[in-house]
Amino acid sequence: MPSHAPSVVAGAEIDSGHMPNCEYYPYRSEEARHRCFAHFDALAARKWPSGSREQMVETSYGRTLVRVTGPAAGRPLVLLHGAGATSLMWAPNVVALSEEFRTFAVDQIGEFGKSLCKKPVHSMADLLAWLDELFAVLDPGHAINLMGISYGGALAAQYALHFPAKVDSLVLLAPGNTVLRLRTAFWARLAFAAVSPRRGVPSFMHWVFADMAKRDPVWVESVVEEFFLNMESMERRRPVIPPVLTDAAWRSLAVPTLFLVGEHDVIYSPDKAIARLKRVAPSVTAEIVRDAGHDLTVVQAEAVNRRVLEFLGPRDSSAAEATTFDQTGIYRNDDATPHTV
Repeated sequence: MPSHAPSVVAGAEIDSGHMPNCEYYPYRSEEARHRCFAHFDALAARKWPSGSREQMVETSYGRTLVRVTGPAAGRPLVLLHGAGATSLMWAPNVVALSEEFRTFAVDQIGEFGKSLCKKPVHSMADLLAWLDELFAVLDPGHAINLMGISYGGALAAQYALHFPAKVDSLVLLAPGNTVLRLRTAFWARLAFAAVSPRRGVPSFMHWVFADMAKRDPVWVESVVEEFFLNMESMERRRPVIPPVLTDAAWRSLAVPTLFLVGEHDVIYSPDKAIARLKRVAPSVTAEIVRDAGHDLTVVQAEAVNRRVLEFLGPRDSSAAEATTFDQTGIYRNDDATPHTV
């Protein structure tokens, strides 16, 4: 799906039995890599802020592309995209987030994007090791703010659980699994898209991104076109499925955390996700974004940007609890009712 869109498909694990030249892997060929990189560069020229720079970071797993934006002295904020997307999916958010923060939008290793592999990725442990190497280079010696959507949200949650001292704050945007299992309907529609792409992919995208489809049908068509580019260019990979966290894991999460989910999200029930977090992890700030689904960072970009910046800003917990943000569309209700953005 397009690099500027939220992602919904599962992440990928590289098949260790098939590891082509690391100059172009995980692409099928050098020509496929060139074609996709040209697409990313053209999209970045149209959508990404001109003051940003690309940084290639060497890790033991391969070269990782990071788009660096914002003031050099700003607090670090790392952005993890969903599977099937790239760092460019943050285009609707990066300008607002980078006014104060030094943002690092990462292309996940082994995924569609400009990062290239030289070592197989077998498991979630490999992905966390890769992230830890990457973060040590991006802002050595300092805790980071970490934000992820969909599969990137699952990675962010796992990293915060394993390396809590290295994360200052955590923002989870409809993370895959993590809170609840993905719905059976999600997997059924995804399977149909795999066996009958020309019919199944457009249907799947319109279902997942229904709010954005109503607002901008051309945007969804671009999602479909980029998804086909992904399918025809990338090596086949086995999925690394993120786990649903146990109650004990959620209770052990020591990092200040914001959880946002669109009210129309179809990957799992937003209300049930909020209810579970209130029950097992009351310290997590859990809220619903109105008039949005899994496309919340695009269809409600301004509201999401504003809420994230409020959460990541200087904290005065007593003042925060006493404030009602009617003028900005953010409401804090009693614990029996989901908070709504």
